[in-house]
Amino acid sequence: MNASPKHTNSLIHETSPYLLQHAHNPVFWEPWSEKALALAIEKNKPILLSIGYAACHWCHVMERESFEDETVAAYMNTHFICIKVDREERPDIDHIYMDALQAMTGSGGWPLNIFLLPNGKPFYGGTYFPPIAIQKRASWMDVLHGVKNAFENNYEKLVEQANELTNHIVRNVVVPMNSTAGNTTDVLENKEEPLATKEEIEIIAGRILQQADTQWGGFGNAPKFPQTFVLQMLFRNYYLNKHEASLVHAIRSIDKMIQGGIYDHLAGGFARYSTDAQWQAPHFEKMLYDNALLLGVIAEAYQITEKQSYKKVIEKTIHFLQSELYNEHGAYYAALDADSEGVEGKFYTWTYAEIKSLLDESIFEDFCKYYQITEAGNWEHTNILWTVKTMEQGMQASFEKAKATLFEARSKKIRPALDYKIILSWNNLMIVGLCKAYEALGNLAYKQKAIEAMHWVEENMLNEKENYFYHTHTKGVSKSFAFLDDYASLIQAYIHLQEVTGDITYLEKAKNWMHYVQAHFIAEDGIFYYYTPDYQKDIIIRKKETYDGAQPSGNSMICSCLYYLGTLFENEMWTKQAEQMIRSMRKLILQYPSAYSYWAQCFSIMTEGYQSLVAVGPSVRKGIEKLVSRFLPLKMLLFIPRSISTIPMSLSKQSNDNQYFICKNKTCYPPVDTLSEFLAKV
Repeated sequence: MNASPKHTNSLIHETSPYLLQHAHNPVFWEPWSEKALALAIEKNKPILLSIGYAACHWCHVMERESFEDETVAAYMNTHFICIKVDREERPDIDHIYMDALQAMTGSGGWPLNIFLLPNGKPFYGGTYFPPIAIQKRASWMDVLHGVKNAFENNYEKLVEQANELTNHIVRNVVVPMNSTAGNTTDVLENKEEPLATKEEIEIIAGRILQQADTQWGGFGNAPKFPQTFVLQMLFRNYYLNKHEASLVHAIRSIDKMIQGGIYDHLAGGFARYSTDAQWQAPHFEKMLYDNALLLGVIAEAYQITEKQSYKKVIEKTIHFLQSELYNEHGAYYAALDADSEGVEGKFYTWTYAEIKSLLDESIFEDFCKYYQITEAGNWEHTNILWTVKTMEQGMQASFEKAKATLFEARSKKIRPALDYKIILSWNNLMIVGLCKAYEALGNLAYKQKAIEAMHWVEENMLNEKENYFYHTHTKGVSKSFAFLDDYASLIQAYIHLQEVTGDITYLEKAKNWMHYVQAHFIAEDGIFYYYTPDYQKDIIIRKKETYDGAQPSGNSMICSCLYYLGTLFENEMWTKQAEQMIRSMRKLILQYPSAYSYWAQCFSIMTEGYQSLVAVGPSVRKGIEKLVSRFLPLKMLLFIPRSISTIPMSLSKQSNDNQYFICKNKTCYPPVDTLSEFLAKV
């Protein structure tokens, strides 16, 4: 197929906004498919696999500089089979080849440009390549020439490299790296050692705090990511050990983030990360998963502190999500781009003159002083709204009016592009975030939005005939088998929905999908899970993900769900498996808690086990708000009108009146008759 500015390539038939962005490139891009892979074998050409996502700034830059260049495209088309992948649509492919790049170079990122043999095995790659070589970074054409020549003249060496690299990835899939023992049997037999102790939670927090930036919050230097699970781990150490330093730094970090430019002071919502240590200048893309996870951690911060600034940030962030990423039927889109009009951050930044022309003289100087606005600009000759003062100081009525004026003016600008993919795991995280926001603030609308989102997911992303979920849904088209983190976050969402609604059907769904995960994702060791299901066949290897990055790993989420559901349903196989997973990960959790901080949260629960709070009676659900508003990270809630045969801890609990039980380690203490008595004992 010929492609030129007047024509299109094969991506025109796709639904992903990222792939459609490249559909008019003169490059003969193909989507990842059996057809494209077979074509590489038939033509005996190397595959040029380019992976990115719609909100990626440097992906756009490389497209403009190289993929839209007719000469560059002609060379790519002649010598390569060119495949484009949206990493959010196919994270399984991204994980495999990002691992390969990191093994080759020690680092990674996007755009990910990697070269494969016709059989799909990787042999060379990199991230962004400029059109002209700069600062030890080869030009894109130099890379293309080098790979083409190596493929034609040194093929055997490339095969050797590709086989070695693929074997390296496979070896790292077998068991989590650096596990406590040399093999699974040793881990399972090590039963004398306590599973987890409160002292070890203190050790974990201490190691986290070694990396703390005590001036600006967060951890380490620039770039800075929110690291929500790490902050939640500090909250759990405070809860278990009354460790003030853990609380102080977690609160400091949240305060500095919401003062910074990473938080949108006009509309609410957070950008993906900060490019500096002060949280001032973000990388401006706004992702659904970041905002969902930040809702959760700020909701916990509000439960602990009841700071009104946290309430305000939660409310504004949910308003942003409803205004900008909501599909009007229940689900949430993936992201907003970092760029508008081809310039990163243009939508969000201001000149001094713009602000002066919009605000009343009576507030202008104070507003500029508070938000660090200067004539010269506080970032690249323009201004980002951020402050070094408390958020409470900025909540005065005159400032709110000024921000409303700027917001109205900004709404007339050309907006960043919307990535309108609906991703299952991200929506599940959003459901959990809404549940946590409801728990903290008691706003019934948040609970209702969580219920509606789950209903939409079930109606639109479940293949009922074949009994599996899809990973994405874009403009009416569902694609890709759901991955481990999709199902793990789905189960978590069901668990949270039951806790805020008292609707036991959510628990039954959670249990059923856990059985499904056991059937289709479990690895040969019987402990960990593959990222992809056993019926997916279009990848070179099945990976196990254990690292908690910007999102929790599928294995850490499943471990948490196994322990919860195993405890609740008294399924000892599930609780034992969760404990085995933790034993295997124990050394990594203790030594590198920042990289395994969702695992560490499950580890913290195992120090004492769940405290089950069971309420039985005709009107117990009316008391949900009072109980969930408290920060109780070890809680397991059941609000049921009567005893239910499928839930062991509800058996023998039957009354015409309300009764409240606290249960721990399969033992329930004598019931009390009122919620106030119950709350006093928790």
